[in-house]
Amino acid sequence: MNAQASAGNKLRVWYRQPAQAWNETLPVGNGRLGAMVYGGVAQEQLALNEDTLWSGRPHDHTNPQALPHLAQVRELIFAGRYAEAQEMCDQHLIGVPANLQAYQPLGDLRLRFPGHASVTDYRRELDLEDGVVRVSYRVGQATFRREVLASAVDQVIAVRLTCDQPGKLSLEVSLASPHPHEIVSQDGSLALTGQWVGDGESRGLVAGMEGPGIRFQAAPAAQVEGGKVSATGESLRIENADAVTLLLAAATGYRDPQDISGDPAALCAAHLAQAAGKPYAELRAAHVADYRALYGRVQLDLGGPADDRPTDERLQAVAQGAIDPGLEALYFHYGRYLLISSSRPGTQAANLQGIWNESLAPPWGSKWTININTEMNYWPAEVCNLAECVEPLVDMAEARVPTGQAIARAHYDCRGWLLHHNTDIWGAAAPVDGAQWGLWPNGAGWLCQNLWEHYLYSGDRAFLARLYPTLKEAALFYLDFLVEEPRHGWLVTCPSISPENQFRTADGQEAAICAGPTIDVSIIRDLFAHCIEAGRLLDVDQDLRAQMERALDRLPPYQVGKHSQLQEWLDDFDEVEPGHRHISHLYALYPSAQITLRGTPDLAEAAVKTLERRLSHGGGHTGWSAAWLIALWARLERPEEAHGMLQQLLRNSTFPNLFDTHPPDVFQIDGNFGATAAIAEMLLQSHAGEITLLPALPQAWPHGHARGLRARGGFEVDVRWQEGKLARAVLRAGRDTTCRVRAGLPFEVSCDGQAISAHRPEATVAEFAANAGRSYIITPA
Repeated sequence: MNAQASAGNKLRVWYRQPAQAWNETLPVGNGRLGAMVYGGVAQEQLALNEDTLWSGRPHDHTNPQALPHLAQVRELIFAGRYAEAQEMCDQHLIGVPANLQAYQPLGDLRLRFPGHASVTDYRRELDLEDGVVRVSYRVGQATFRREVLASAVDQVIAVRLTCDQPGKLSLEVSLASPHPHEIVSQDGSLALTGQWVGDGESRGLVAGMEGPGIRFQAAPAAQVEGGKVSATGESLRIENADAVTLLLAAATGYRDPQDISGDPAALCAAHLAQAAGKPYAELRAAHVADYRALYGRVQLDLGGPADDRPTDERLQAVAQGAIDPGLEALYFHYGRYLLISSSRPGTQAANLQGIWNESLAPPWGSKWTININTEMNYWPAEVCNLAECVEPLVDMAEARVPTGQAIARAHYDCRGWLLHHNTDIWGAAAPVDGAQWGLWPNGAGWLCQNLWEHYLYSGDRAFLARLYPTLKEAALFYLDFLVEEPRHGWLVTCPSISPENQFRTADGQEAAICAGPTIDVSIIRDLFAHCIEAGRLLDVDQDLRAQMERALDRLPPYQVGKHSQLQEWLDDFDEVEPGHRHISHLYALYPSAQITLRGTPDLAEAAVKTLERRLSHGGGHTGWSAAWLIALWARLERPEEAHGMLQQLLRNSTFPNLFDTHPPDVFQIDGNFGATAAIAEMLLQSHAGEITLLPALPQAWPHGHARGLRARGGFEVDVRWQEGKLARAVLRAGRDTTCRVRAGLPFEVSCDGQAISAHRPEATVAEFAANAGRSYIITPA
C-alpha cells in the first residue's frame, strides 16, 4: 500500500495501514454506543459496545459473617497482628461472591468488499475536530472512502461509503456476537438479538452467575443510492451502488440495577426510525455540531515544528528519544475526545476502558475501580471545560447510595453509605477480590471529592443542594466507622488498606490490612470539610457540622518518616514494593489541595522525597501511574520532572492508537484522562485559592497558547506564552467573586482597556474584584 499525503490537519490521528489488532483500531462513541474501527480493505470490522451490556444479573454481595468478625479483626490490628487480621478478613469480611461482573462486548459489524484485496494510496484517520473516523484508498482508478461516526443526537453509529465512480460499491454486510444470538435479515436491514448467558468459569465469570442475563439487539439498516440491496440468509448484499449509508442502532434490556426487563428491539426501532428520516449530510452535520459544541471549547498549541508523519511513526520516534510537543498536544486533545465519546448525560460513567472492550473477560472486568481509576477518568472534565461529561459520574454515585447504605449496615453496623474499591452495573458496594485489594471502605469518599470539584468550578447552588445528601450520607458512615486508636487516641478507619500496597513490620510481617492509612485520613478531611461548607452555605445540619468539626480535630496528623517521605501508614513502615504503582498517600497533594507548595512547604518537601523514592525504585511503570506523577510534579511546580514523566508515558505506556497501556500490555483508559488533566495542570492551577498561570511550563514548550481552560471560581482562562514566559492571559469571570492571580512575573490587570486597581500581596500576585461576564487581561508589567 502506498502512503497518501497527509491532509495537513495536525489534530488527526492517522496511519498508512489498516489496524492489525484491536489496540491499533480507532474509537468512535456517543457516550452509550462505541465502536472500534479497523479500517480493513477487503473486510472492514467495527467492534461494537453498548454501555449497559454486562455479565451477571441483579445480585446482593452482602456477607452475613462480616459484622460478627469485625471487632476481632480490629483487636488483631491494634495488637500489631496484621497478618492474622488479614487472614481473618479474607475468610469473613469479603463479599459473597468475592468477584464482581464484567463489561461485555456486543459483537461486530462486518463489511466484505469483493475485489478490494490490492489497494494503493491507503489512509486511515480519526479527525478529532469532527469526531469522525475516515478510511480512503484506491482500487485501480477508483477512490473509495468511508466515514464512521457515533451520533449522540440520533443515537446510532453511521457508516458512509462512497466512490468517485458510479456503480462501483458492492459489499456484504453481516453481524457477529460472542454471545448466544440469532440474526434476522429483511428489507435492507439486519437484526442480531442476543442475551448474555453465564456458563461459569469457562467464560471468565464468577460462580453463582450461570444462566441468562441482559438481553440486547444490534440492528443495522442500509440506505442505498443506486444499485440494489437484498437479504441473503444472515447478511445483506449490496451491489453496484453509488453510495451507501449504514445506520446501526443497539440497545439492551437494562433499566436499572434491579430491572433488566426493557425491550431492546423497541429501542433500536425507535432510534433507527429517527435517524433514517434524515439524509446522511443532515445526520452528519447534527453530529459534528453537537460534538464541536463540547470539543471546540478548548484549544491548545504547545509549539514545535509542523509534523505530518503518521501517528505511529511519531510515537516510534519519541520511543527513541525524540521530543514532539505537537504529539503531546495531540495526546491532550485525544483525551478530550475520548471523554466526550465515553461519558455524556444519561449514559453510564466511563469505566476502566471507557466504553470500548473486545473481551468477554476483560482485564479487571473493565468495571469501575474507585480507588483511583474511575476518579482519574474525570480529572480532565472540569479544567478542560467538559463539565457536562461529569453528569454520569454524579448519577453513578447517587444510584449506589442505597446499596452502599445496605453494606454499611450489614458489614459495619454504620449509618450512611460507602463503596469499597470496585463497583459494577449492578451497584455492588461490598468488598471484593480479597482483603489486600478490596477491604478499602473509601470509594464513596473519593467519589465525593470529584463531585465537590464539580461544584467548585461552577459555584452552582442548585447542584450543591442536589449533592449535599450524597455528601452527608458518606460523612455519616465515617462518623460511625471511625474508632479510637489506642496509642494516641486518634480517630482512624479500621480495618482498611493503602490501596493495593503492602507494608513490612519490624518483626517481618508483610500485610496490607491496617488502621488509618494516610489516604483515608486525607479523604475524610476533604469530605468533612466539604460537607461542613455545604451545610453552612445551605444553612442545614448545624449539629452534624459540629460533630464533624470535633472529629476533624481528632484525625491523625500527616507524618514525615525516616526517609524524609510522607508516611503512607500510621507507623513508619517500609513498603514491600517501594516502587509501587499507587502513590495513595499523595492524594493530599493531587487531586486534593491539602498539601500545597506555599501553604504547607514542609509537607510539600516530604512529597518531593516520596516521589523521588518511588521513582528510584521503578515507580510510574503503568500508564495511569505515570499520569498521576505528571500531575503531582506539576503541583510541586517542577516542570522538567512533569514533562519527563509525560515522555515516559508516551514511550512506554501508549499503544499505536494512543490508548493508554497497563502491564501486561492491556488497555486501560485512565492514563489517557489523567495525562490530559496533568498537561492542563502544567499550564493552569487554581486549587490553592488563587489562579496560577504557567506553574510548570517545561523548556520543551517555549512558545504556545491555550484557550478555554477553566479555573475554580467560575473562570474561563486563555493564556499565551513566548520564550518560556507569560505573554498574555485572559480571565473571563462566570460570577461575581474575588480573583487572586499568580503569574511568575510582575504583571498588570486591565478590563475594557482600563487598568484595574488590585491589591499586591507579592510582586507576582494580584487580588481584585471580578464581575460576572467581564474579561480581565493579564500582561507583563
